[in-house]
Amino acid sequence: MSSRIRVVVAKPGLDGHDRGAKVVARALRDAGMEVIYTGLHQTPEQIVETAIQEDADAVGLSVLSGAHMTLFRRVLELLAERDARDIVVFGGGIIPEADLPELERLGVAQIFTPGATTQAIVEWVRDNIAQPVG
Repeated sequence: MSSRIRVVVAKPGLDGHDRGAKVVARALRDAGMEVIYTGLHQTPEQIVETAIQEDADAVGLSVLSGAHMTLFRRVLELLAERDARDIVVFGGGIIPEADLPELERLGVAQIFTPGATTQAIVEWVRDNIAQPVG
């Protein structure tokens, strides 16, 4: 049984720019977390299925396409439908400041916008994702 935080890092939708997601995935891994990177062009259904199958503690979504409201909402809906509300959803990308309150209301735990450091992301995950007992 693993005692490390397990994070699924995902690129939902049609956005093909994954450098940031890969950098974050590597930073989390280098910080001692188990990271599952789903690759490009994942549907919300695929992301949630991966999170459940991998017994993830969190899902980090990277959205640069402008479809963040739809994609975050759908991932959260699917987690709720699958009785997996305990999986924390956070993310980052090109997300307007005006959309942040609505994303928070939907249940997104944290959004990292351009300029966020990998150190800040790692520290937030460590501080806000329950450490599994194992």
